[in-house]
Amino acid sequence: MREILPALDDWYASGTPFGLATVVAVSRSAPRGPGAAMAVGPGDEVVGSVSGGCVEGAVFELAKEVVASGEARLHTFGYSDADAFEVGLTCGGEITLLVRPVSPATDAGFGEVAASVAAHRPVVTATVLDGPAPRGATLTVWPDRVAGTLGSTGLDAAVTDDARGELAQGATGQRHYGPHGERREDDVTVFLQSFAPPPRMLVFGAIDFAAAVARIGLFLGYRVTVCDARPVFATPKRFPEGVEVVVDWPHRYLGGTETDDRTVVCVLTHDPKFDVPLLEVALRRPAAYIGVMGSRRTHDDRLKRLRDTEMDPAELARLRSPIGLDLGARTPEEVAVSIAAEIIALRWGGSGTPLSGTAGAIHPPVLRPVSGGGAVTRRRA
Repeated sequence: MREILPALDDWYASGTPFGLATVVAVSRSAPRGPGAAMAVGPGDEVVGSVSGGCVEGAVFELAKEVVASGEARLHTFGYSDADAFEVGLTCGGEITLLVRPVSPATDAGFGEVAASVAAHRPVVTATVLDGPAPRGATLTVWPDRVAGTLGSTGLDAAVTDDARGELAQGATGQRHYGPHGERREDDVTVFLQSFAPPPRMLVFGAIDFAAAVARIGLFLGYRVTVCDARPVFATPKRFPEGVEVVVDWPHRYLGGTETDDRTVVCVLTHDPKFDVPLLEVALRRPAAYIGVMGSRRTHDDRLKRLRDTEMDPAELARLRSPIGLDLGARTPEEVAVSIAAEIIALRWGGSGTPLSGTAGAIHPPVLRPVSGGGAVTRRRA
């Protein structure tokens, strides 16, 4: 979608309706993932792709039909070997598309979405796929405001909450609700498409614990990088597929790497010759979380060394050490869960207390996620 938005924005600005097909679900070896898009505009101009060529001809006709009718359609394409000329995927997968008409009259917020994406401002579009809510209805969600409606105040509120959670991870996918946003029902299917890069998880120290942390980082939606100065340990075969492995001195790598207020830094080396120079860089950079492994004795020694570098108390206060929540973890996998739990709790202002020992709403509306600096989450009563 990012790639074709400039063309769509031009069509939208001209007031000319166009048909937009978006992949909203895939299974097996589908050629393109959720969020891939194709559009048919003025003069039958086509931009984008949903399958790499397998079903684009049929999608072209669907897009023209929805513009003519003004009604969105949901269509699934799968594999068929019964007829060589039948429309279908050749890879054995399956894709489901939402094909809807877009114009200022049908989607008043589309221009703002395009502008936000062009300016690298995070935004989520929520679109109804199925159920009693109007198919194709859209709600646009930014971190600080919303526009549009899915037809119900309760549904809008539930989707807004989930959209901001998805945006924090740069995730795209389907969610299910009741007609008024009920969490335990699945009458309404909504497609949430986030326009934000996935946050980064930087893991320093290529040890067994790092492999477990990298695995759970991928599961949570992070783009994971493992860095270690020792090439004998920093080898791709020791880590899950999809993890970037870098051989470099940790402080030098971090100094040349862009971070932001969603970046997670996990320092697992517990060796002062690596840790201290790295933390001097990390604690002065934007980051949501900076956690460091080590015993309490190691932690005390590390703090003394950092104070000797003239780091101020506010910088040192960002340090989460010893790393993780107190879960009684022993194995690398259990420790990875405790680290992930601390990251999630810090992001959303959770206490880490068992829910059975708390009262009130389990998921209070969050207006501003907690940052790595330990700011307090603002909540509505």
